[in-house]
Amino acid sequence: MTPRRPAGRDALPGLAPVEPPAPARPDPAELYAALDLGTNSCRMLVAQPKGNQFHVVDSFSKSVQLGTGLERSGRLSRSSMARTVQALKICKRKLEKHDVGRMRLVATEACRRASNGPQFMATIRAETGLTLEIIEPEEEARLAVVSCAPLVSTRTEQLLVIDIGGGSTELVWIDLTSVPRRDRPRAIMRLHTGFRPAESPFPHVKVVDWISVPLGVATLRDQFIDVEDDAARYALMSWYFEEKLTDFSPYELIQQKEGFQIIGTSGTVTTVAASHLGLKRYDRNKVDGLRMTSDQIDRVIREYLALGPVGRRTDPRIGRDRHALIMSGAAILQALLRVWPTDRLSVADRGLREGLLYAQMSRDGVLEDGAY
Repeated sequence: MTPRRPAGRDALPGLAPVEPPAPARPDPAELYAALDLGTNSCRMLVAQPKGNQFHVVDSFSKSVQLGTGLERSGRLSRSSMARTVQALKICKRKLEKHDVGRMRLVATEACRRASNGPQFMATIRAETGLTLEIIEPEEEARLAVVSCAPLVSTRTEQLLVIDIGGGSTELVWIDLTSVPRRDRPRAIMRLHTGFRPAESPFPHVKVVDWISVPLGVATLRDQFIDVEDDAARYALMSWYFEEKLTDFSPYELIQQKEGFQIIGTSGTVTTVAASHLGLKRYDRNKVDGLRMTSDQIDRVIREYLALGPVGRRTDPRIGRDRHALIMSGAAILQALLRVWPTDRLSVADRGLREGLLYAQMSRDGVLEDGAY
């Protein structure tokens, strides 16, 4: 007689079910969304508040290369706009799937500079139903700073946040000396209301200066794409970018290394960090918050140069979407580290999307107080 298989929960005593129970669907009333349409990428987060942070429910990221040809023509091309619209349709489906009601969807440098940028916003609205707004450089810089607030050391007196984008690079220099140490991250978070905050009972940071340089990884690469020699092109890009920093007032200030922190947020910075760690598969938990020395960064960049264009294309640490842009980003990063007296860089895998989420949640008062 064929033995019968035990049924029900007694079939395999002590073992969990093969399929874990599905997680509870988040309440749509608690969800927020943030979308960043940049010169190179379209990226979106859907998240819900959790304590004084947020929990990511869904995400999207795709290289759409919206700025391709912009340097030459001053316009967004048909092909780049078509790629972008297709990516935005995916974002629309995700927003509908989660029934998100509170969102902020923004476009940055490519749409700011393109003569047909406003018309493209109308096309997006007609074809996807999404309403994107083109934000100004100051707001882009503010939101990048806000996103990095949890990574600011309580020992930091002077802070420089650098955000290397596809079409522009934002730098913000902040003086924290008038803010009690424990309050510094939260004081930075309050910058979402503006670089010159209104009267408030809370201590506030002083924004010494900020600048938006109209050069990012895509636009800087396009400026020197006709230079054939790889090392020469890299050197020219780094020199050219440094020349654009002369109007940034803290440029000539002599700062002590003690109490000075640089936070870098961009795909360039996180890629360099992943390469330093030898990650063949990217791990945000290992990269976000990592502190790298300038020697470690220089070593990675020298490795990139030794690889050459072909080697970089096949290096798993760089990735297929990043290899064509990594040297222009590295040129910007190395120029910044030459200018300011620090031997360490804090790596931030966060940026405009996270800043948009923090700003919305802070405005609605749904983030709890407490240490980050």
